[in-house]
Amino acid sequence: MRTLSNSVAGLACALMLTTTAGVLTAPTASADAAAVQSAAPLSAAATLPGSVGSERILYSTTTVGDQPTVAGAAVYFPPGPAPAGGWPVVAWAHGTVGLGDDCAYSVTGPADVDRDWAYLGTWLKQGYAIVAADYAGLGTPGEHPYLDGVVEAHNVVDAVHAAVGHYPQLSHKWVAVGQSQGGGAAVSTARYATEFGGSDLDYRGAVATGVPAYIEDILMPIGPGVPPVKLSPHTTAYVLFILNGLRTAHPEIDVESFLNDSGRQWLDRARNECLLPLGDDLDAANVVIGNLFTRPLSQVPDLHGLLAGYLGLPESGFDKPLFMGQGLRDTDVITPETLRYAGVLTANRQPLTFKVYPTDHSGTVNASLVDSLPFVRGLFA
Repeated sequence: MRTLSNSVAGLACALMLTTTAGVLTAPTASADAAAVQSAAPLSAAATLPGSVGSERILYSTTTVGDQPTVAGAAVYFPPGPAPAGGWPVVAWAHGTVGLGDDCAYSVTGPADVDRDWAYLGTWLKQGYAIVAADYAGLGTPGEHPYLDGVVEAHNVVDAVHAAVGHYPQLSHKWVAVGQSQGGGAAVSTARYATEFGGSDLDYRGAVATGVPAYIEDILMPIGPGVPPVKLSPHTTAYVLFILNGLRTAHPEIDVESFLNDSGRQWLDRARNECLLPLGDDLDAANVVIGNLFTRPLSQVPDLHGLLAGYLGLPESGFDKPLFMGQGLRDTDVITPETLRYAGVLTANRQPLTFKVYPTDHSGTVNASLVDSLPFVRGLFA
């Protein structure tokens, strides 16, 4: 581990000497405050053990193009009476569950039950209420623009806004916490939380683990024969989810026209399936992404700029502390790119605390608690 740690530290230090030009433009805030449209008890599968009186809410928010929509969220309360001023809120931005409506977190619970219940249960025991947004298009009408950070930021902030306005036992003080897809969502939320939340909310900071950074760079070579080898089933599923998200955010690209019949079939399946069963089927069918294309995606004019505007992470403008945790054995995201992103944020003098752990993508979630718990405690001090 000494050699690996030194190599990573050297890479991070080298990257901190450079900056990457930002390509994102500041989006506009929601015109209307989010509100709860309905509330009902959660299913047993979606109920965090140890929580009391927890409910699924449907709330108003926005999706691609700042268009109004409705999304769902699970709201978990700690046991006992709320403290003076209400329970402080942890806004949980979940990792990839899939694109089908029956994959929604507030409907069927987490994909990794043991990991997420242990993680969220720890926050609950520390005296935080949890608001877990599904993101637009999951469990509610419309398509989910997978990895669209601005849409996810709106969804997370609007879920908190709606829940705080609906439940008097909740405080207006809150933090964003996320993993994987949700790690990226938490980072985007951290950038826009103050702007999107307005004066009604008291945003304090964010925690993000397993952050998928610079995906726009990784996708550039995709086309016939690229990659030429079979990837992990989850990675293949992620690519199909991204292509679906791109189809939702930019229908003018006509993503289907870049795929063969098999590619279009898998794209449509991914549109309606959850991560784990889709991954199993991709693995059984020995699907290779490069075999699904008839022409390279790079034929899209200004593909890099388009992708960066859609799923790129902000590199500046953070006004509150941000904690990022990354597993050195993480192969679900491209770890060197996440290290690069941390270096860019540091070079840009953003308020970042960055930690690495000798574990994989999933293991980082709970391994990071030793650092993230005191980090968040300090935000509420």
